[in-house]
Amino acid sequence: MISVLVPFLNEERHIAAAVAAMRAQTFDGQVEFLLIDGGSTDGTRALVEALVAGDERFHVIEDPDTTVPARLNLGLREARGDLIARMDAHALFPPRYLELGARRLAGGDVASVSGPQIAVGEGPWSRRVALALRSRLGRGEVQFRHLAAREVEVESGYCGMWRRDLLESLGGWNELASSAEDTELAARVRRAGGRIVCVPEMAASYLPRESLRGLALQYGRYAHRRAWIARRHPEVLRPSHALPPAIVLALVFSLLGRPAVAAAARRALALYAAALVLESARVGRDAPLADALTLPAVYATMHLSWGAGFLAGCLRSLSDPRPPGRPSA
Repeated sequence: MISVLVPFLNEERHIAAAVAAMRAQTFDGQVEFLLIDGGSTDGTRALVEALVAGDERFHVIEDPDTTVPARLNLGLREARGDLIARMDAHALFPPRYLELGARRLAGGDVASVSGPQIAVGEGPWSRRVALALRSRLGRGEVQFRHLAAREVEVESGYCGMWRRDLLESLGGWNELASSAEDTELAARVRRAGGRIVCVPEMAASYLPRESLRGLALQYGRYAHRRAWIARRHPEVLRPSHALPPAIVLALVFSLLGRPAVAAAARRALALYAAALVLESARVGRDAPLADALTLPAVYATMHLSWGAGFLAGCLRSLSDPRPPGRPSA
């Protein structure tokens, strides 16, 4: 039996399509979907109740004012399956997602399996973010954010599937690692000797943020959490993580540094700006002109917000080892 944990909060626009994709799963064993509401204030809860009415596979659980990892742990305690899967309410998973994941775990040589996370834009800005994520300048070294030709071993993954006994042996998700709970769990899986693989046929599509402000808040929050996690799991840092903080520091020094330092920082920023323009031209050559012209702003928003969030997280960790605040989504 597979138990699918689906934490959600204010997903009125996307929940119907997500539930339809869950219903379309081809796994021929038993499946239960535990939809865990973090206290939605829009029409999501009523819509969910109507969508799943009469389908005994779906169970809606109320857990207001909690973090995503707290909702996942609640789902883990309530789950009846030997296999645990996670799905997001703003993503669409392919029909064979559960079938392929269960088959791969049955091989016995991997601890966690998931598919690529493919950004698919809807509105103008989410479309531009999806375009930016086609480039390493946007996605960094994250292997699961693009579609590979074959299965690859990864450091972490998007959602995914695990054996229940593994999750319970690790204590479930770390509730202090909200917004980076997948990264933190993956670090513990690897420390325990487990392999994490990404299977291309399990690719899921998701909708990126629909404004530069939303994108900045998302990346800043993720980076803030990663700085906290890195104190406990240094291996979660990769060389590409040094670029955004370096850009932020160059910007600060260009404004506040001594003349020689400020001049060097401005030269570095000029090279960075040139790289943004060149990569935007390459990635956006077949895109609408408005999308190509705004790609530098998308890249800069990603880098500056991530860099500022990471530096703030490092300073916070040095002065106060306790985790940062607990956002509910």
